[in-house]
Amino acid sequence: MIDEKTEIERLKKDCIILAHNYQIPEIQDAADFVGDSLGLCQEAKKVDKPYILFCGVDFMAESAAILNPGRTVLMPELKARCPMAAMLPAAQVREAREKHPKAAVVLYVNTLAEARAEADVTCTSANAVEIIKALDEEEIIFGPDKNLAWFVQQRCGDKKIIPIPAHGHCRTHILIKREDVLELRKKYPNGEVLIHPECTPEVQVLADRICSTEQMVRRARESQGREFIIGTETGLLHRLKKENPDKIFIPALKKMICPTMKMNTWEKFLIELRERKNVVRVAPEIAERARRATERMLELSK
Repeated sequence: MIDEKTEIERLKKDCIILAHNYQIPEIQDAADFVGDSLGLCQEAKKVDKPYILFCGVDFMAESAAILNPGRTVLMPELKARCPMAAMLPAAQVREAREKHPKAAVVLYVNTLAEARAEADVTCTSANAVEIIKALDEEEIIFGPDKNLAWFVQQRCGDKKIIPIPAHGHCRTHILIKREDVLELRKKYPNGEVLIHPECTPEVQVLADRICSTEQMVRRARESQGREFIIGTETGLLHRLKKENPDKIFIPALKKMICPTMKMNTWEKFLIELRERKNVVRVAPEIAERARRATERMLELSK
């Protein structure tokens, strides 16, 4: 009987496996690339294989389909739908544009494709400030994360950031509280605190650095520090420890686990790699418009 590792290598001959930083360790270790959602899609474009198995949540797989229109994008679990992305329907973007006709619409890539199709440009947590500073408009409609909107507003004081929806948030990142970080600072006085901008403002202000997941990975690699308090979903710790075995990584909150990300189990991963039934579909007209917003982001990013 063929062992799982051998079978996976055989099945990967015509399929790229992409795993987000929040996936379970087994899936991360089996993937061709591990990273943030946009970086993974960009990596996929470099490899000529007909299938992409995207291990993440719905909007990420949609991004892969949008940026790789000639390939079949699959997911281990099609029901892995990001609650925050679902908070911003396309109709609400159109309503905001009517209310603020002079504003540019900048949407976080953590948004469903139909909403991104209404945007002028998209952004990531890593380049949101850079993108918004590059725009001529003084008013910016921004969604769906109100905490990332706050982060951007602090660094783009000459712009008016209009968050939509007003309540938009990541259910996992808001779990961490101010007292959690303060307690860990006492326990690890030499620890460098890295906080994701989807966390609340009261937590962000306690950070040594506010970072996207890829920025956390880079900082951990480049820093001379040995201890890091990590304020994001705990799945990232596997990669951080794997790439920096001589350093210590402490989760800011052990229960910072995204249940949607964890819907992609090892069993579902193996089944989809074998059967390839869970196809991610984005209507061509939606994909084309969302692709333009993404391409503009790439043009504005250094």
